[in-house]
Amino acid sequence: MSNRKPKGAKPAAKAGTVSQRQLRASEMIRHALVEVLRENEIRDPALTGVSITVTEVRLSPDLKHATCFVEPLGAGIETDPVAGHVDEIIKALNAHAKFLRGALGRHIDMRFTPDLRFRHDVSFAAAERLNRLLDDPRVRADVVTPPAEGE
Repeated sequence: MSNRKPKGAKPAAKAGTVSQRQLRASEMIRHALVEVLRENEIRDPALTGVSITVTEVRLSPDLKHATCFVEPLGAGIETDPVAGHVDEIIKALNAHAKFLRGALGRHIDMRFTPDLRFRHDVSFAAAERLNRLLDDPRVRADVVTPPAEGE
């Protein structure tokens, strides 16, 4: 038995890498999902009057499962009515995932419409925390160099 690869064989993908096909399909799904959420009024008390931003969609390698990262508009503002209700909004989106999948299937041209799973995007909170850290006077003293003499 030979250890040689057959001619024309593609190298195996490394774990954790995302193919161009996945990236194109996930961006197409993200745009279509935004349209679906904008067009269709989902009758759920947790979703009434809530604007949802779809920040990212990650697809499985076989393109059959999609994890959709969403951020309810105003979730980071303490005085906003949405603040504190993010978990309820995510649960409501996951409860209506089959309906959203059916509506999504009419907007995209793929062999299979992926199953949708919604997650809260915590990158905005992480960025805000990082900004607060960088604005701290102790950190600013380490980052900013004092002006040289004669300037």
